[in-house]
Amino acid sequence: MVDARLQQEIVLRSEDRVGILADVTRLLSDMGINLLSVRVQAIEGEAIVHLLTSSQSYAFEALHDAGFDIVERDVVMLLLPHHPGFLRRTSEALARKDISINELHVSVPEEGKVGVVVLTCSNNTHAIQILRGY
Repeated sequence: MVDARLQQEIVLRSEDRVGILADVTRLLSDMGINLLSVRVQAIEGEAIVHLLTSSQSYAFEALHDAGFDIVERDVVMLLLPHHPGFLRRTSEALARKDISINELHVSVPEEGKVGVVVLTCSNNTHAIQILRGY
């Protein structure tokens, strides 16, 4: 069985400047909030930071109070066994049900047994139902 769940991801938008990630991570670490997943994009002068933390509500409130432009959005978070082909089988299961993956990022320590996959797709709720039964 795949551990699949719907999570609220914080999406922060800012002017792309040196130190934006340092500012965000300093604020969260000072509050004792762990990062589970981070993705940063710099596009045409804008920094977009995607965050999953150990305490989304506190992180959201702290970032909002600090004046950052933030929103929340639904993402699918999966914990997958770290062995060849598991992501392939997972993506094939979604494709068979005509669910398109829009965004995906994965983190797995080299010696780790489990990988963290964060994705958005054409139907997050249906994807979770499919993957939980997989």
